[in-house]
Amino acid sequence: MSAQGLEVIDHTVQLTHEWINELAERLDWASRRSALRLLRISLHHVRDHLPVDELAQFSAQLPLLIRGMMFEGWKPKDTPVKDRKAWQFRTSISDAMAGAEEYRGERDIDHVFALLNARISRGEVEDIRACLPDEIRALWPAP
Repeated sequence: MSAQGLEVIDHTVQLTHEWINELAERLDWASRRSALRLLRISLHHVRDHLPVDELAQFSAQLPLLIRGMMFEGWKPKDTPVKDRKAWQFRTSISDAMAGAEEYRGERDIDHVFALLNARISRGEVEDIRACLPDEIRALWPAP
């Protein structure tokens, strides 16, 4: 039991750490901070390509703290983005990761998709992928 009686907060903190630790392990990175940064940036880019209804369904499967990070800075009137190419998607994430010593580029983004495939239900992953533009869908392998 939580010392403060706020088990929901304790639980989401624990789940968030599990997600970050798993991603850091997949990446083989020492920096959990950089792993969280990559997760947050990648989720922002996926978020911006999804219709609002699908985004709501996707976010429901994320730990509360990660869900909040995903919606940080979101401008619903500017989404979904439809004309971004795969290279723009990856380059934008790489630009946002500038300065992260362990970041190796595109293959690290692949680890985020692998984490999502492992942590989100298969049906939801398929729904999300179906909503993405073809070029970006090709970046996210089917579960």
